[in-house]
Amino acid sequence: MSAAPAYSEDKSGSAGPGEPEYGHDPASGGIFSSDYKRHDDLKEMLDTNKDSLKLEAMKRIVAMIARGKNASDLFPAVVKNVACKNIEVKKLVYVYLVRYAEEQQDLALLSISTFQRGLKDPNQLIRASALRVLSSIRVPIIVPIMMLAIKEAASDMSPYVRKTAAHAIPKLYSLDSDQKDQLIEVIEKLLADKTTLVAGSVVMAFEEVCPERIDLIHKNYRKLCNLLIDVEEWGQVVIISMLTRYARTQFLSPTQNESLLEENPEKAFYGSEEDEAKGPGSEEAATAALPARKPYVMDPDHRLLLRNTKPLLQSRSAAVVMAVAQLYFHLAPKAEVGVIAKALVRLLRSHSEVQYVVLQNVATMSIKRRGMFEPYLKSFYIRSTDPTQIKILKLEVLTNLANETNIPTVLREFQTYIRSMDKDFVAATIQAIGRCATNIGRVRDTCLNGLVQLLSNRDELVVAESVVVIKKLLQMQPAQHGEIIKHLAKLTDNIQVPMARASILWLIGEYCEHVPKIAPDVLRKMAKSFTAEEDIVKLQVINLAAKLYLTNSKQTKLLTQYVLSLAKYDQNYDIRDRARFTRQLIVPSEQGGALSRHAKKLFLAPKPAPILESSFKDRDHFQLGSLSHLLNAKATGYQELPDWPEEAPDPSVRNVEVPEWTKCSSREKRKEKEKPFYSDSEGESGPTESADSEPESESESESKSSSGSGSGESSSESDSEDEDEEKGGGSESEQSEEEGEKKRKKTKKKKASEGHREGSSSEKGSDSSSSSESEETSEEEEEEEEPVETASWRKKTPPSSKSAPVAKEISLLDLEDFTPPSVQPVSPPMVVSTSLAADLEGLTLTDSSLVPSLLSPVSSTGRQELLHRVAGEGLAVDYAFSRQPFSGDPHMVSLHIYFSNNSETPIKGLHVGTPKLPAGISIQEFPEIESLAPGESTTTVMGINFCDSTQAANFQLCTQTRQFYVSIQPPVGELMAPVFMSENEFKKEQGKLTGMNEITEKLTLPDTCRSDHTVVQKVTATANLGRVPCGTSDEYRFAGRTLTSGSLVLLTLDARAAGAAQLTVNSEKMVIGTMLVKDVIQALTQ
Repeated sequence: MSAAPAYSEDKSGSAGPGEPEYGHDPASGGIFSSDYKRHDDLKEMLDTNKDSLKLEAMKRIVAMIARGKNASDLFPAVVKNVACKNIEVKKLVYVYLVRYAEEQQDLALLSISTFQRGLKDPNQLIRASALRVLSSIRVPIIVPIMMLAIKEAASDMSPYVRKTAAHAIPKLYSLDSDQKDQLIEVIEKLLADKTTLVAGSVVMAFEEVCPERIDLIHKNYRKLCNLLIDVEEWGQVVIISMLTRYARTQFLSPTQNESLLEENPEKAFYGSEEDEAKGPGSEEAATAALPARKPYVMDPDHRLLLRNTKPLLQSRSAAVVMAVAQLYFHLAPKAEVGVIAKALVRLLRSHSEVQYVVLQNVATMSIKRRGMFEPYLKSFYIRSTDPTQIKILKLEVLTNLANETNIPTVLREFQTYIRSMDKDFVAATIQAIGRCATNIGRVRDTCLNGLVQLLSNRDELVVAESVVVIKKLLQMQPAQHGEIIKHLAKLTDNIQVPMARASILWLIGEYCEHVPKIAPDVLRKMAKSFTAEEDIVKLQVINLAAKLYLTNSKQTKLLTQYVLSLAKYDQNYDIRDRARFTRQLIVPSEQGGALSRHAKKLFLAPKPAPILESSFKDRDHFQLGSLSHLLNAKATGYQELPDWPEEAPDPSVRNVEVPEWTKCSSREKRKEKEKPFYSDSEGESGPTESADSEPESESESESKSSSGSGSGESSSESDSEDEDEEKGGGSESEQSEEEGEKKRKKTKKKKASEGHREGSSSEKGSDSSSSSESEETSEEEEEEEEPVETASWRKKTPPSSKSAPVAKEISLLDLEDFTPPSVQPVSPPMVVSTSLAADLEGLTLTDSSLVPSLLSPVSSTGRQELLHRVAGEGLAVDYAFSRQPFSGDPHMVSLHIYFSNNSETPIKGLHVGTPKLPAGISIQEFPEIESLAPGESTTTVMGINFCDSTQAANFQLCTQTRQFYVSIQPPVGELMAPVFMSENEFKKEQGKLTGMNEITEKLTLPDTCRSDHTVVQKVTATANLGRVPCGTSDEYRFAGRTLTSGSLVLLTLDARAAGAAQLTVNSEKMVIGTMLVKDVIQALTQ
């Protein structure tokens, strides 16, 4: 009993000069120490004037709480220290108070003035802790104080304090729901917050307090979509769940008329043969009827949500992946839902708890969208180590995925599962075999024979379950399976499981005409053992007796009367009632003969075969991923998923007007300040681009809408990480250098026009501060001067192409689309072969920028459909990437747009409507086409600045009467222009772009793709890159720059023996590099 006093003496003896010595830890709970004494010692330490002792005491108290021990009796001693000036002590005091303020409300109220002072503390952690403690005191009398504190905290400079204010809102609402209107004002204010720290918390408060007020979300919808990728995981789940319900109320269903391009939108996936037999006239009828209904065009905001949530499928959090999966399942078009399958299969490698939830959702999805999980069939194979509930869910998924193609594989799997020691699992497997037999008629006989073989199994449970399933299958074709019924009848002597015995008796009674000799004998045996049978078996014995009496009374009359007499005195009242009821029906008395005339109809009525359905069939009316879906019952607080609206609400409610100049100047200043810390190559790459960013992440982050389109709010945000990713850090860090570079470029252009250009790039950059800067500058000049010099070259060749404007507007590669004969003489330079140009590149050319343009063939994608003639009501529009500099802006990708009028009336006033584009993306419209006669075609040129992303540019093609929503998404290879450089320059630039800026993949080249010509052709067709000379024959080098930011893209293909090869891409834009590697590998290995 002396442990605690001894500890006190040690402490008091050493507490004088400095820190206390560590004796026996009072939080460790020694066997002989008394709680009273131990806590008394802690109280003494808390009452001292030394901060070090107080801190030590608080650490030990918090340790006690962490171990689950009760420290509530220390509340008075701890709460006195809330005014302590030591920050560390104060933090721990608030940690304690948050835990116990709800239990010790009276004592906490005494210190409420101290908490209010804490709200003004200069330390953000103290302010947040004070608010957290204040909101934990559940006393109605302090509601006004809490409300005032929340309002003040909502305007706090620190996002952490604002986050805590959002957490306090639901607490106050649960304490006093009358404060709802004031709390909604605070929520509205916090929803406008631009920081990722606050977003998740305020959406949670919105869900708790006012989930019906979707009008609060309108203005913040785009901002929430754009911030989503940077919010913490808990917040991502909450926001995605809320946005799922929001989208269901604001957008049209993407599946209402799934595909206009099938030309018969009425024809569903399961098209009838009658539709196919209608012949060619049906297509014309559909085409004629199509304009009567408005074609579905996805709202850009709907697309924004799908695009910004897609990268989160790669999140480390299973909850986030599940949230995105349910969003795609409920909101995405059928063609796009498949992307979630791979992510969900990845989650099956997690803990069994996660697997259980994921498999529940996969089982529901696989009923409606079977095709998306079929490629991953093997991922649902069952392991012997899986728990029973996981095995049964995997079995459910395998059964849902079974079709005529994979059923042999699935049945082989089931065959091995039947040998398992887990009896519940074996029973579920036999039921699954029955479902497969029901759903796939081709294997019904195979399954039935397999189940009959199981009847000879030693395990009684296997036999019993097989009998039950066979009974259901025989109901489908009873006439063909008389032998199986006889075989089952023989099993009545051996099988003791009540359900199996009852099933056999029901089968024999139902189909007694197929076994007229065996049925009476079975009844005789059952009459012998009637009193010892289970109730369910007795009921079926009575049924069998009644059916045999009605069909074969000569043989079974006495047996039936005997069975009914036994049942009349049975202990179970159900059996007694059934016996009396049956006797009156089949052996009527003098008075009750009216009903007995219909006895055969009652007992021997044809019964429909049972439909074996999945237990998950109707679960999708609950939102996937919710507790209600897991339990298949509505849980408290569950919010129903709204139905899609018939007509789309006004999309303009989501437009937000924000001045664009608000943050630009400060951003530029900040970049200028940062400039000295980076070398030129680092400055372009930027600090925020991470090595593990996915191909989608760039397009996701670039989804910021401009202020003109109504969501400049997010684009003007200075501290947004999305914006840093969007620019890749490159374009912004170059802004401060652009002005100086422009002056240098002007002088270079003058020199070039006068014929004084120097041969080497290092001489060109003589006015630069460093050699690396001069090389980068010279390469940019060569690229920028390309359109100027090609234009001047054109002027010299044919006498007919003298007019400068015509020569500038028409590109070399697309002359076949233009009728004027004056332009045709420009085409001969195209005959320069790639290999010849590569040989010439080693020489010093006077016009070096000409070579890359000659090396860039037309895009491999060729012409692509932009607007189908059916959807366009006769107007067909195609587009192609020309790979020529756009005359209006060198940063733009040049596209040729091909119009064709397939209708019988002229189309007038063809032009581009006001585009609604994300920030950074811009369009240079083509001149308006006044009229397009029936059967006429025309071609025009337009430019799009994709801002170095593969994000689609959405715009409208308008005529005088209609407008059509169209979308152009560029392949990553079209976002760059070729660059000419020597081998040494290539190696030097490649040396600067290592580490995270280098992506390497190994591949095997097929036999058809091992010649120099084929490799070069495939690479240049995939990406608009220029060939760089190389000293070795088995290495290929290509170089280019992205059009918008001018970032270098260097590609090296090292071909080795036996087709093995290694592809390396070096680029500051890591996302572009990753996507380029995928595209090139796909092109080379096809």
